[in-house]
Amino acid sequence: QAQLVESGGGLVQPGGSLRLSCAASAPVLNYYAIAWFRQAPGKEREGVSCGNFDGTRSNYADSVKGRFTLSVDGFGRTFYLQMKNLKPEDTAVYYCAMDSMPFQGLCTADAPPGRYQFWGQGAQVTVSQ
Repeated sequence: QAQLVESGGGLVQPGGSLRLSCAASAPVLNYYAIAWFRQAPGKEREGVSCGNFDGTRSNYADSVKGRFTLSVDGFGRTFYLQMKNLKPEDTAVYYCAMDSMPFQGLCTADAPPGRYQFWGQGAQVTVSQ
């Protein structure tokens, strides 16, 4: 059974960039559904981005469109969330997620967390001066 291990969180100033990584411990297939969520203190977990493990059909929450990019490495074991022009309101614990059930058509970033079977341990991202 696949496990997901995250890395790459940290402290960054407003306007800065960070890249989060999510590595799968077992082979995955390119139609697997992947996603990134985040949870700020006192708030519910919200979807940030989603896509397929072949790197296609990615989609984003309106709050991050144009600033965040979902990508997959060529070996099919790791996916990333590149975050640019970070804002204080992006501060949260970020979680990667994956499921063997593929999306039907274009995914929506606001799919409920229960849609995904596998989860990373979370990575803190803090955007502050």
